[in-house]
Amino acid sequence: MDKQLDLKGKIKEQYGKIATNGNSDSCCIPSSDCCGTSEILFSPFESSKAVGYDSDKLNLIPESSVLGVGCGNPTRFADINEGNTVVDLGSGAGIDVFLAANIVKETGKVIGIDMTENMLNKARENAEKHGYTNVEFRQGDIEQRIPVEDNSVDVVISNCVINLTTNKENTFREIYRILKPNKVGKMVISDLVTSKEIDLDSVNTDNWCSCIDGALTKENYIDSIKKAGFTNIEILDEKLYMELDEDKGQENQEKRQITSISIKAVKK
Repeated sequence: MDKQLDLKGKIKEQYGKIATNGNSDSCCIPSSDCCGTSEILFSPFESSKAVGYDSDKLNLIPESSVLGVGCGNPTRFADINEGNTVVDLGSGAGIDVFLAANIVKETGKVIGIDMTENMLNKARENAEKHGYTNVEFRQGDIEQRIPVEDNSVDVVISNCVINLTTNKENTFREIYRILKPNKVGKMVISDLVTSKEIDLDSVNTDNWCSCIDGALTKENYIDSIKKAGFTNIEILDEKLYMELDEDKGQENQEKRQITSISIKAVKK
């Protein structure tokens, strides 16, 4: 329990700094120079394009909502329609909320959920400044209780956030709870999985906050979704994100692979 609280505190601290100062030290972006890689760090806009966002659509939302901390583009696969109610978990400065809001238009609504106050403030400022009246940002811990009514949501999206939680299964149960039943509600998320999991007692808090040490294997990730009650689970996109040298002192050691996936699942 103490470890979980430490991790949540660290996550709030790091992402609070990103909201205020920009993204300069997170590994939840492609081609960063941390976590064992040494490639050139992209700008937030270029980082977002690299993981699947369309530059034309990014140009239609507030520039300061694009922080470059994702590992995919869930809105690309979500088939959001005009009039839908959409919830974005770990909404940050609002990139996916505003993209979805442009689709659902005034007859729909998009709710962003984040536990970091600085991110919520930034997102709300973006919404007010740019005249978004069909969005709302709420504070909440997604693995404890998502602050949304039961059976009320058409689409839940999330981008590289669920791997930060310590209880993935409970997070998926919460998503299941708020989605509309009878195969109407669906979840489309982008996230990171790993070839080798790290025990909670052995994690590095910086690596956990950088979307690395909290990642599950693909098999365990999908199993968590199944246990929450979802059906029709579908992998929509999958590609290698990075490779990590766990112990450079050991020869011929297999590198730990981090893979970006986008997954769709439907509520019964």
